[in-house]
Amino acid sequence: MISTSNAREMGSPPPRTEFEPMTQLPVPEIRALQRSDERLLAALFQFYVYDFSELEHRDSNRLALNADGQFNVEIPQVDHWLSPGRWGYIIGAAGHPAGFALVNSVSPTGRAIDFNMSEFFIARKYRRQNFGTRAVHDIFARHRGRWEIGVIQPNVGARTFWPKAIAQAADATDVEMLDGSVSGWPGPVWTFSNAPTSHESKVP
Repeated sequence: MISTSNAREMGSPPPRTEFEPMTQLPVPEIRALQRSDERLLAALFQFYVYDFSELEHRDSNRLALNADGQFNVEIPQVDHWLSPGRWGYIIGAAGHPAGFALVNSVSPTGRAIDFNMSEFFIARKYRRQNFGTRAVHDIFARHRGRWEIGVIQPNVGARTFWPKAIAQAADATDVEMLDGSVSGWPGPVWTFSNAPTSHESKVP
């Protein structure tokens, strides 16, 4: 941690003394994952896991930090998410990394689907400003078909976010919330369709 005086000497602005809301909402910048994003995805994934760590009981050893101050979790490999049937995206804001999305076709309920939102992360700075919803809608538009999105029961924020984001998607139909526990998923699963029209392809 650097001191205030050092921060100023380095040309950084002084720390804020109170919350200052953004004057202009950033527009999500969605781009496909590239092999050169290996380190970026690994770094963003640590923040993603950090969010999940607060869902663990304080006496649990799961998601504890290691001696290097990182989480001992399996980091998504870029090559895996560039293989057929998988799609990865980096989400940016004003030229800065702001999150990621990983899409596959593995159903949390074991049903036949086209797409599943395997992992989705937005940095806290950009939350609660409709930024994540707009990013999701962009990704939905790139993948037309039958979707499922599973959320673990303790993740209250995600259980609030996803039904609203899906409801606000202009082309989402046949929306349903399923009980994931029936198929072994530890929480609710939302399913919907945004099937392509006759003039659209299912995958970009």
